[in-house]
Amino acid sequence: MKRILIPTDFSENSWNAIMYGMELFKKEPSTFYILNISPIPPYSGSGSSVKVMVKDKVLEGTKISLRELLEKIESKTNNKLFKFVTLATYDFFVDGIKREVKDKKIDLIIMGTKGATGLKRATLGSNTGDVITKVQCPVLAVPENAHYKIPKEIAFPTDYETGYDLKVLNNLMHMAELNDSTLRIVHISKKGEELSEGQVKNKNFLHDFLRGTNHSFHKLTSSRTEAAIQCFIESRDVDMVAMVAKNINFIQRILFRPMVEEISYHTDIPFLVLHE
Repeated sequence: MKRILIPTDFSENSWNAIMYGMELFKKEPSTFYILNISPIPPYSGSGSSVKVMVKDKVLEGTKISLRELLEKIESKTNNKLFKFVTLATYDFFVDGIKREVKDKKIDLIIMGTKGATGLKRATLGSNTGDVITKVQCPVLAVPENAHYKIPKEIAFPTDYETGYDLKVLNNLMHMAELNDSTLRIVHISKKGEELSEGQVKNKNFLHDFLRGTNHSFHKLTSSRTEAAIQCFIESRDVDMVAMVAKNINFIQRILFRPMVEEISYHTDIPFLVLHE
């Protein structure tokens, strides 16, 4: 059974992430852990007994909100393959996520991201950025404007610079097989640039591993990685983008580069970030 963690702050974009996750995994037995983390203030200045009282009061309200959210979720689905568990914690955000991932043996985190201030202009200090870079678990970032449709095309940008971890590839293949998707492996190079011997080796390994899975390789020539991927996504009508967390610099250029204001796909294309 798939174990999926969805953090919620009871906003519209976190609700959208819940709905997207239920549609994406509607054919697979899944347990959805709906988690709200009430943040610990950096400094409260109060005694320990007062802190406990504040914590209890905060969690009491959170649990009521989670019960209401669960009723809303259950009114939207009667899928017998699903189980829902609500969780309320009082913790630092990333620490709380790490703890639940470990305790519940989470397979995937699904996070909603907020409109114009979400992935498009996010910094690595954001909750999504922190989870992607600091929590060893696959993350599916769902922008608030993303409307679910079957992900028939999944783009997988890669520079072929490093070898591929089998856990990463198995997760990628599972996502593709779940929806009978086609994987589009995309490499962006500068004009006149050829693959090194190591890159060719990694590309061939990827091809052999994906044998039997619908996939194709694409090479784009551009000096601007972000613009090239944008062009590819629009031309192929791509429904999801998958990346490997090992290459943090590459992810930063695609997801978290604030100067790329003209890049529009951040607002409606989910990003799957895979960890080893």
